[in-house]
Amino acid sequence: MPSELANSLGVAPSSVTEMVKKLAKAGYVSHVPYGAIRLTHSGEQRALAVIRRHRIMETWLTQEHGYNWDEVHEEAEILEHAVSDRLLDSIDEKLGRPRFDPHGDAIPDAEGKIEREPFILLALAPKGHTGRVLRVHDRQPHLLRHFDEIGLAVGRLLYVIEAEVVSIEEGEPVTLMPGSSQVVWLSV
Repeated sequence: MPSELANSLGVAPSSVTEMVKKLAKAGYVSHVPYGAIRLTHSGEQRALAVIRRHRIMETWLTQEHGYNWDEVHEEAEILEHAVSDRLLDSIDEKLGRPRFDPHGDAIPDAEGKIEREPFILLALAPKGHTGRVLRVHDRQPHLLRHFDEIGLAVGRLLYVIEAEVVSIEEGEPVTLMPGSSQVVWLSV
């Protein structure tokens, strides 16, 4: 619904309505007034292409330019709109066609295919669950810095003692910052 989208984005409902009309005219969404907004097949393909660009830029910034994972999101937001398809493909090739960005988010391939492994949110993982960190939400830099400090990273093995108390790679129990369990996904 446009009103829910406006609330989520923090913009006026009229702004959402105008943008939805433009997206519908371009064939990216289907929408009936006051009803749900749905991506069309074209819209899904375009969204996957934008996601691909963003995640390749984040990976490039960390691997080739020394950015930390808590610094890349906003920079990638700018770069994803500035690089050509040719340059993007060249960067992707140079990086070895990575399947995941620095936060563990899957990178769609050039055809829009995306691979995902089954996962569980840390907050929902039962006590005693052991799983590899598959993904960490990238929108809270202070939590990413906290994870760096304690050694929690994508690929590390976590043992769940409680929702926000874990053992990393069989180390001593670590208490995570509040909210941490809502931004970490583990293998099942």
